[in-house]
Amino acid sequence: MVIPLLADHWTIGHEIRLTRVPKPQDTGLQIYVVDGTYELFRYYHALPLAIDETGQEVAAVRGVVGSILGMLRGGATHVGVATDHVIESFRNKLWRGYKTSAGVPKDLLSQFPLLEDALRALGVPVWPMVEFEADDALAAAAAALDTDRRVAKIYICTPDKDLSQSVRGERVVQLNRRTREVRDEAGVIRKFGVPPASIPDYLALVGDASDGYPGLPGWGAKSAAAVLARFGHLEAIPADWREWHANASSPSKLAATLHEQRDRALLFRTLATLRTDIELFGDADELRWRGPTPAFEAIARRFDAARAVASKATK
Repeated sequence: MVIPLLADHWTIGHEIRLTRVPKPQDTGLQIYVVDGTYELFRYYHALPLAIDETGQEVAAVRGVVGSILGMLRGGATHVGVATDHVIESFRNKLWRGYKTSAGVPKDLLSQFPLLEDALRALGVPVWPMVEFEADDALAAAAAALDTDRRVAKIYICTPDKDLSQSVRGERVVQLNRRTREVRDEAGVIRKFGVPPASIPDYLALVGDASDGYPGLPGWGAKSAAAVLARFGHLEAIPADWREWHANASSPSKLAATLHEQRDRALLFRTLATLRTDIELFGDADELRWRGPTPAFEAIARRFDAARAVASKATK
């Protein structure tokens, strides 16, 4: 699924001409839900600048579109992409320090609407989030697809640890498209020391710097995993550390901190808990790729005509 984005002979137009609409496998549907925000950030930092005829930076969008085309050429039949149309979400009202668009380069932010338009023209369903986050959309999509008996496997395409809470057995898994690593439920436990259902509690204790909340003082990954592996959720952790029987560092201090900051821990868990009550589509059939729309030809020409400018060091 990796395509040579920087090769001289490669263009979006050439790629789409080589891409045929694949047929679903008889063994069940394989569905890919993709973190478009992560992909756009990744390509923004990986590729040199490219400016189109209107003066807009398009390199990251071109990279993501080419990557999705690579998935389709590789045989993916059902694909959906979630984006953060607006970086801020309802969580910013709950916690002042939650991540915002502050510090995100303007020429990256400007590519979100373009990415959404390009993917729609390609014929790929897009879920642009405003009140919620792209992570919420991925979790909601996975949860909805998990109820469809026709679906054999759901790949949540992101390395974001938040989405580990959505993994279910070997059927709903995470796929890191950069490293090709697939993480099922057993893999989540190996990575974090807790099952998917405890990931929000785990993040509440250890924090998530990328999302802007710190966790509780003193609670590190090993102690949080050891305690939650026994008790599962914050409410079930005994107030008396002597009842833990877990390999936690300075358990008396940890117990005191949890007691004193329980409300904050519950708030952080709310921040970490992904919403699955968002209606994105009717059924899996809506995610089937049936080829590009007529509008994609003009977008492909626009991307292919973009010129490289200086180097990424100028961003």
